[in-house]
Amino acid sequence: MADRTAEFFDELGRRGHVPAFDAATATIRVDLEHDHGVDHWFMTISRGVVRVSRENRDADAVFRTAKELFDRVVTGEASAYAAWVRSEYRVTGEMRLARLFQRLLPGRPGAHHPREFARARRHQA
Repeated sequence: MADRTAEFFDELGRRGHVPAFDAATATIRVDLEHDHGVDHWFMTISRGVVRVSRENRDADAVFRTAKELFDRVVTGEASAYAAWVRSEYRVTGEMRLARLFQRLLPGRPGAHHPREFARARRHQA
């Protein structure tokens, strides 16, 4: 079975530049708990340029959740926001980075961006 989280972060690191982060300079660490310990993913964001490593360093924001849940979040099978509301997903540090990080996460399979949905509805009328 493929490691969906590793694929997500590898792809993010290969992308390098993320336009949604053009105004951001921050560090984010994602801690994923599992039976054998905790995996760490560290992101450095500098005006849209994103670098990913496996470092366990201090960060401006730290996300902590179960690896199994995060695997589902990065494939769109689960919602990070819903997990946070249920206290299955914890964030410490700068809360604005939680919203920023959420922009990276995929939506549910088959979901449409609200603007795309509205445009499609206008063209059908």
